[in-house]
Formats: sequence, structure tokens, C-alpha cells
Amino acid sequence: MSKNHSIIRYPSITEKNTNLRSVENKYVFEVAKDANKQQIKKAVEQIFDVSVEAVNTMIVKGKKKRMGRFSGYRSDWKKAIVKVKEGESIAKFGEV
Repeated sequence: MSKNHSIIRYPSITEKNTNLRSVENKYVFEVAKDANKQQIKKAVEQIFDVSVEAVNTMIVKGKKKRMGRFSGYRSDWKKAIVKVKEGESIAKFGEV
């Protein structure tokens, strides 16, 4: 697996993210926690062959979950919202 594919784990496909994609040309990915904005931008440009205008990142805290009488937390993860240049798109976004 290439380094770019280890930075971009997989796309996040929800109703809210689909609206972002269609209205604002922004795509949402789960990325490696130690990746910075420059690495994410470079990886998206090389994997999908698009021009990236901006990258916003955030750490999403894991939710508390229970399994019977035992409780624990899901893992924290990093979310990246990538704005692609107007007129370009990631064609196979929902098929990855």
C-alpha cells in the first residue's frame, strides 16, 4: 500500500457530507491521526488527480458504548474536509 493510501483511510459518506459535496464541492475523509494538512492535500491530489483549494481537519472524539454490563469508548479519529477546485470532482467518491 502506498503512503498516500495510508494517509487517506476512506471517505465518509453521510447525508450531511453528500450535501457538502453537491453544494460546496467539499469531500469528507477519515485520515490518519498523525497526518497534517499538507500531507492530506498532496495525497488527495495524487490519488484522485484533482486540485485542492483548502483542507480543514478536526479530531472526532470516540463515543461511549456499552456491551452488556461492560462499557468503553470507541477510538478517536481524524476527519478532513477537502475543498476541490470549482469544476473538478472526485468521480468515484461513493464507490471507494
